[in-house]
Amino acid sequence: MTILQAGKDLSVELSKIYNEREAIQVTNMVMEKITGFSNAERLINKQLALTSEQQDQLQVFREQLMQHKPVQYVLHEAWFAGLKLYVDENVLIPRPETEELVEAIVADVGELPQKALSLIDIGTGSGCIAIALKKKLANLEVYAMEISDKALKVARRNATENDADIRFLHADILNWEKHKDPLPLDIIVSNPPYIKKMEANEMAANVLLYEPHQALFVPDNDALLFYRTIAEFALGNLKRGAGKIFVEINEMLAEEVATMFRQKGFSEVIIRKDMQQKDRIVAAVLK
Repeated sequence: MTILQAGKDLSVELSKIYNEREAIQVTNMVMEKITGFSNAERLINKQLALTSEQQDQLQVFREQLMQHKPVQYVLHEAWFAGLKLYVDENVLIPRPETEELVEAIVADVGELPQKALSLIDIGTGSGCIAIALKKKLANLEVYAMEISDKALKVARRNATENDADIRFLHADILNWEKHKDPLPLDIIVSNPPYIKKMEANEMAANVLLYEPHQALFVPDNDALLFYRTIAEFALGNLKRGAGKIFVEINEMLAEEVATMFRQKGFSEVIIRKDMQQKDRIVAAVLK
């Protein structure tokens, strides 16, 4: 079977569960993984036959994809802020909108004096936020907190493979005060669980079946659980005067999150929109 025919067959098969654009995108990712060729290189070598090993690998990937398994988990890789990351079902797949959270912090820190700054990423998952920020801002001392030991293993692997010096903390933000000393922090960032369980029936099958629910959902009766806890953590660990906090949010909770931060004593509370013009980030300062 040639590279060209293999790609066509896979795209047709994936069209049964994806729209045309997504089927082509996933096909390109799979074919690049199997052949090691870029799109342009595959066109040049389109009549080259796949080896028996490549055909076997393609069949394995096809079977997993047709079970709605996200291609990032199938290939064990995802790209985030220009970085190649390992991912599996123990961590969320990094999203483009989360890259905007990173860029918001980079832009903000660029306005500060070039001094050593300390930052913590709460609920780091794959480590994508912490690693991207460390790579972009060398003057940051970066901590990354995670409750899941399996997720922490993934994050450590990604930090090592991307040569990022991160201080990982195996801890639960909901119980931080019971066993941790205060940290003198300049910046807190988090993309915490923020989807109400009642919203699950509106979500795609590949997300519900494979992504870790612990990192996705919050109780229907306490949607601000993690934001409130993070705000309280900030009161004891964020430097007063100019310490800043950045959180990714559920677009439906933007005003509630912003109001909560104001009530906790934060100022300069701003709601920022993402590329889709949805409320996605709340930023605040601890005076």
